Amino acid sequence: MRIVYMGTPDFSVPPLEKMIENGHEIVAVVTQPDKPKGRSDKLMPSPVKECALKHGLKILQPVKIREKETVEELKSLNADIFVVAAFGQILSQEVLDIPKFGCINIHASLLPKYRGAAPIQMCILNGDKTTGVTIMQMNAGMDTGDILITREIPIEEEDTAGTLFDKLMYLGADLVVEALPMIEKGELTPVPQNDAEATKCGKISKEMGHIDWNDSAEKINNLVRGMNPWPSAYTGLNGKMLKIWKAGICRIADEKATAGQPGTINSVSRDSFFVNTGDGILEVTEIQLEGKKRMPVSAFLAGNSIGAGDKLQ
Repeated sequence: MRIVYMGTPDFSVPPLEKMIENGHEIVAVVTQPDKPKGRSDKLMPSPVKECALKHGLKILQPVKIREKETVEELKSLNADIFVVAAFGQILSQEVLDIPKFGCINIHASLLPKYRGAAPIQMCILNGDKTTGVTIMQMNAGMDTGDILITREIPIEEEDTAGTLFDKLMYLGADLVVEALPMIEKGELTPVPQNDAEATKCGKISKEMGHIDWNDSAEKINNLVRGMNPWPSAYTGLNGKMLKIWKAGICRIADEKATAGQPGTINSVSRDSFFVNTGDGILEVTEIQLEGKKRMPVSAFLAGNSIGAGDKLQ
């Protein structure tokens, strides 16, 4: 099929690579305009643009895809289908109606759960045990289109938003190349989403990473995992920000499990320290103090003093 591909971040690169590898004709790649990056504010291309340049593909970078000039150019490409993955702009009905087989989207959740911008982080924050990828037929709503095909995977206890991002990124690539020939042959039956089961998730903000030690150890551990690698879960130690990169729920039935004031360090071992929460004990094993590098707690303790009774805020 003749495909127009729309995507912007790292998540969008493997599907493009996979479609090229499988012999699909990519007639154009649509991605967000170059953006300033770093202290120099030098304009940098999106990961998808870099991939498209590598393969010598036609590239469109509209400020607004709804603009008449862009819509007319998309029509002129005579594409069979538009494939979208984390593009970053909402498609108008006029754009959705252009290709023969419509527009499909690679969404990193099992719709109708987690419609919106941050499905990967939210499934970890909420303590879900499974997630997956949905290929859906797009309509004018936000992730409300009919479901074409899904694939489910488990969320492991050690998964972070970063590791799960990678798993779903490659799963989405595999699933879209599986779906495309089935769409062309009419072998997929669109299934309307059950709006009554729908949940929404907005963008992640830095403020969401602040730890409330009155929460349970389980909820805080999910926050640490869900905020890794960005924006990170954080607390305060002696007036400085302390990022917590890796933690776990203490399950040892000894004095470490004794309840105490939330946010107070219960005890310290060679490789970790234990913090009282509103319900249970959190074992912290990897941190980053403001102005310092990320490091294991064992390395931090080699040069810093921290002990039972110290308060995190």
